[in-house]
Amino acid sequence: MKSKTLSFQLYVFESLAELPEGDQELINLASRAGEDAYAPYSQFKVGAAVLLENKQVVIGSNQENASYPSGLCAERVAVFQAGAKFPGVAIVKIAIVASSEKQTTLKPAAPCGNCRQSIFEYENRQENPIELLLMGGEGPIYKCLSVNDILPLAFGSDSLG
Repeated sequence: MKSKTLSFQLYVFESLAELPEGDQELINLASRAGEDAYAPYSQFKVGAAVLLENKQVVIGSNQENASYPSGLCAERVAVFQAGAKFPGVAIVKIAIVASSEKQTTLKPAAPCGNCRQSIFEYENRQENPIELLLMGGEGPIYKCLSVNDILPLAFGSDSLG
């Protein structure tokens, strides 16, 4: 038997001011997108802003449904919209901001498994990493250099043979 350790580098910024100006703007766009989320059931609003290689930014917000599985997360709304509106244009980074109307969110919320898999599909297809910027309603910002970091042993097209 062999043992392997999987790890990745996570960057933690204590405030928005520590980020480069472009990243601050992307976080602000994600935050504003989250304000328009349709979240009457969870009161957990998420906004995403996708920066494309052509410098365009596409936003998305979570869209809930009384039949919970029918809703869609902000990340997938934004990524799928980017893929539809700008086919073949690589995604450079995604900012995701999550806040709750019930309590102050003091730490970032990472993408769910479905969102990680969906973002990974784009990262794998474009053969370039997609950087993630994650923030809660308040508090630190996490930066991951690739979605592959938070989805180890990912299922991709090479898994199909």
